[in-house]
Amino acid sequence: MRRHGWIVKRGFDIAAAGLGLLLISPVLALCALAVRLETGPGVLFRQQRTGVDGRVFTLLKFRTLRPSNEHESATRWNIAQDHRVGPAGRFLRKTSLDELPQLWNVVRGDMSLVGPRPERPYFVMRFSQAYPEYADRHRVPAGLTGLAQVNGLRGDTSIEDRARFDNRYIEGWTLWQDAKILLRTAALVVRPDGS
Repeated sequence: MRRHGWIVKRGFDIAAAGLGLLLISPVLALCALAVRLETGPGVLFRQQRTGVDGRVFTLLKFRTLRPSNEHESATRWNIAQDHRVGPAGRFLRKTSLDELPQLWNVVRGDMSLVGPRPERPYFVMRFSQAYPEYADRHRVPAGLTGLAQVNGLRGDTSIEDRARFDNRYIEGWTLWQDAKILLRTAALVVRPDGS
């Protein structure tokens, strides 16, 4: 039954992410134009992230700043207040519009719509050493949103708490739970104070 549910989940991911990309293509075009005008060529930011079973994949986002080098990109934790983020970049981050290219990651099978948020390999190694249960969250595909995120655990918040929520999500997973998380995510994104 659980295996059947995961097959249905993957089918829903493909259909919803594909339709989403089609419906929001004008928004994607406007975001790309804003990024191009503010940061120059290369509107997409590509970064290595750890997904299901510890496999590394390339996550896509709209570029909101240019890191000094690859090492900074891979190992710097929080750049929320970085002076290199311009007005368009701040808006994209606040509204989570910078995350929209990850719908293509969902279509490709790198990610799911709902699951633990993927992290960079450098931090996966550090967090797995500090919190033994952290690695357990890689039992399922990484998600565009997750139980931890809709409970306020994003950005500079407790990694231990995030791992606890992610593992609770995995252990009690149902399609209905995914639907509730997606609805809560939509409600958070449209709030006036941002996501």
